[in-house]
Amino acid sequence: MPETRARGSCLCGSAVYAVDPAGGNFQYCHCSRCRKTGGAAHAANLIVPAGQFSWVEGEQHVCQYEHSSATRYCNAFCSICGSKLPWRSRDGKWMIVTAGTLDDDPGLCPARNIFWGDHAPWLRSPDELPKFDDYPPR
Repeated sequence: MPETRARGSCLCGSAVYAVDPAGGNFQYCHCSRCRKTGGAAHAANLIVPAGQFSWVEGEQHVCQYEHSSATRYCNAFCSICGSKLPWRSRDGKWMIVTAGTLDDDPGLCPARNIFWGDHAPWLRSPDELPKFDDYPPR
């Protein structure tokens, strides 16, 4: 694997990976499948060639669900804590890294929104909302 610049893991730390994000595509996906499996307004995904990704430990804890009617969608998660985890595309060429599981800064920021036509109607930009460093005052 090329020089690894970022590591990531699941919530319980059982599955750990390393990724070289160089040249990757970082994007927000607003499709209904990503919203449902992530429980959020969108998924933040870093897509890299498969050779730029490796499991450091705990790959045996990764479960993968492939939706039968979706050629470019999958849901991978830790069998112990349930955290979403990176998954390999069906053709084996790409790894889709669930950016929320990154422990290190990948040195990239999301560059686009995809499936915007399917975005949650209640979505608001974080810039439109009040910001607190901790819980808001009562």
